[in-house]
Amino acid sequence: MSFNGNDTYLFVMSMLALVVCITIHEFAHAYSAYRAGDDTPKAQGRISLNPLDHLDLMGTIMMVVSSMSGFGVGWGKPVIVNPLNFNRPRWDNLWVSLWGPLSNLLTALVTGTALRFLGTHMSYSVELFVYMITAISVGLAIFNLIPIAPLDGSHIVSSLLPYEKAKRYDYFMARFGIIIFLGLIFIGSGRGFNVLDMILGPPRDFLMHLFTGL
Repeated sequence: MSFNGNDTYLFVMSMLALVVCITIHEFAHAYSAYRAGDDTPKAQGRISLNPLDHLDLMGTIMMVVSSMSGFGVGWGKPVIVNPLNFNRPRWDNLWVSLWGPLSNLLTALVTGTALRFLGTHMSYSVELFVYMITAISVGLAIFNLIPIAPLDGSHIVSSLLPYEKAKRYDYFMARFGIIIFLGLIFIGSGRGFNVLDMILGPPRDFLMHLFTGL
């Protein structure tokens, strides 16, 4: 979703919804890593639903600036894990990476279902906020499933590849992932189209309709 930066009310609501969605996403990573045998997230205080424990300074600034520019991109403080502590390193690494996007999809399912059946009974402000949480949760989940570092999708692909291919993939992403990532965000921006929106748009629209009926 994009909002007019001059509409302060919508802008603030969208920022609050984005903070909620990022907090849930990072908590899911931390808790799943802890359950898999790694105490690192717990030691760093990341098994928490307090947004202050998960917000990243640059990621938060990016949320504000990009949303004012017409598209919202931001990130939370990465959850640091040690795969060597996992009970089943490769399998657990896959699930720890998956649980971030999955937590957002589950959030969207709950809030979208609430909109579908209870939306007419909500006040405008509540309905708007629930809609924003649904839309941002879906967008955040799909965005993070893109298989490009530093997104969760790159860790998921690496965990699924055979060991030697995973090493080559990780090496490539370590060198070029951030360049590809920034290209997806900024190519076409301000020219009436955006490559990232072209990738995310169809699955986002499908899931929004599936969850909310809208």
